[in-house]
Amino acid sequence: MGILTDTIQDMITPTLDDLGLWVVQVRIIGGATLQIMIDRLDNTPVDVNDCQRASHAISAIVDVEYPIKNAYDLQVSTPGIDRPLVRMQDYQKYVGFDVKMELKSPANTGRRRYRGRIEGTGDTTIQIAFDNTVETVAFDNVRYAKLILTDALMDFSKSTIDTVNTDTHT
Repeated sequence: MGILTDTIQDMITPTLDDLGLWVVQVRIIGGATLQIMIDRLDNTPVDVNDCQRASHAISAIVDVEYPIKNAYDLQVSTPGIDRPLVRMQDYQKYVGFDVKMELKSPANTGRRRYRGRIEGTGDTTIQIAFDNTVETVAFDNVRYAKLILTDALMDFSKSTIDTVNTDTHT
């Protein structure tokens, strides 16, 4: 599925960029659902209109280019509060928050899976704290990472939305 999802992401990215959006993640679920998570390039919250505009654009591209041979359902959504982390900027933004992470290949310690706190980042590395230790992992070795829903993350997300809404209405 990776080749197909990468192909779809490559196909839709320029159009979504033009809409002020970026592709967080493309997944095919159960063979019949194309799930695309989007976020705004300006870091303001995604709203239903953004999802609707993206959905129309994505449908047109996928239907014309025809990378999916069978009938499919399209789901366009925000990444949510407990979002996947896909760019280095995501790790930088969420330093201090809890994360679940899986590596492509084992780290120097032999470990592939982590559940811990993002302690910091370098240019191409992420420091993750777990079990009273901190380990540095290479960004390009991360297969998958997702924030863990905590009260602190909820408070942070709420304050970010409140700040954006306050800035927008002044």
